[in-house]
Amino acid sequence: MKHTLLVFFLSYFVSLNTYAQDMATLFSGMPDSYLPQLETAWRKDLVDLYNSGKEARLQNMIAGHSELKKLTPDYLLLQTTERSTLEMKLFPLVNNTPIICVVTTVYGPVADSRVDFYSPEWEPLDAEELFTPASREEFLHADADRQSAAWLDALSLLDMELIHYQLNPESLTLSATYTTPSYLSEEARTKVASFLREEPKVYTWNKYRLK
Repeated sequence: MKHTLLVFFLSYFVSLNTYAQDMATLFSGMPDSYLPQLETAWRKDLVDLYNSGKEARLQNMIAGHSELKKLTPDYLLLQTTERSTLEMKLFPLVNNTPIICVVTTVYGPVADSRVDFYSPEWEPLDAEELFTPASREEFLHADADRQSAAWLDALSLLDMELIHYQLNPESLTLSATYTTPSYLSEEARTKVASFLREEPKVYTWNKYRLK
């Protein structure tokens, strides 16, 4: 564990309950620069609408609509625009203080995501110390004939690395689905299908990082 992350772990001796920062509070206090489509007052309105059992949907700053689809004490799913989503999950450290995992997904048209981490004060954390992104290799069958012409043809088609990350509302896990094949034509998908694993890669939080 790198020194900078260890210092962060040791700097928070107050529990999540003491912070009284559940997901609704953290979302409402999120810096506007992290979510320019929705300023603070609108995020608070979405939380109020959701908690009152009403449709939590408002027009956003880019002339579209944003909808709060799910909110629990440690998880949030926001339909940011018609083609993007924001997920947030609280992961507890060894002393039960939280860090915030944020997954931003754009559907363009295939889902592709970015994973970021923040302190409860919305200070960015070094993602490399908390998470190793999935790679194309992890979704390929290990026992494939890597000298065959079909294999080389398949690799040439899989020339982008599009990954859809999804947080689990019910557990401290993050799944990674390889979406590059969905970007290909039907003919190309047929060529690569036999070399690909269908199941997603699942990360589990171990109080230090996602593994």
